[in-house]
Amino acid sequence: MVDAARARKLADRIQQIVAEMLERRIKDPRLGFVTVTDTRITNDLRDATVYYTVYGSDGERAETAAALESAKGVIRSEVGRKTGVRHTPSITFVMDSLMENAAHIDDLLAQARAKDAEVARAAQGASPAGDANPYREPGSAEDEDDLDDDLDDDFDEDDLDEDGPAFDGRDAAGDGEDGRPGRPSS
Repeated sequence: MVDAARARKLADRIQQIVAEMLERRIKDPRLGFVTVTDTRITNDLRDATVYYTVYGSDGERAETAAALESAKGVIRSEVGRKTGVRHTPSITFVMDSLMENAAHIDDLLAQARAKDAEVARAAQGASPAGDANPYREPGSAEDEDDLDDDLDDDFDEDDLDEDGPAFDGRDAAGDGEDGRPGRPSS
């Protein structure tokens, strides 16, 4: 196993070498407009995966994949010569789906914008279902009067004995003082 920083440096160097080779040395007419997007290498530095994108149709992408596959040996020998590692890693080219993912995300965002605009159009002439301000403002005289009325409705004078509220002998759990339901202790 190799240090991760060393593996990342080697992957970056391989990416630079492959990009330069595709730009300057590989003269295959099937090679389209290729961009090397990323390179990853295994921890033992034996296998490198080069990710690329191609601008064009599906046919041009297939031709570019064939051109990269045929130039793999030349590119690997150049990578070995310029990096100076003991074992030159084998190279695998993988089509990066970055462009398709970006286009898909753009489509989803456009759909979301269209739905937001539709909701905004529907809400344009709408009015609130309740009060315009459903929250009570603290300290307003109207709220205090409403609270007093609510308390007055809940209180009944028949609930009072001479000494205070009537006691039916039940505790908070609904049991009597002796533990039996609803019976006061004697």
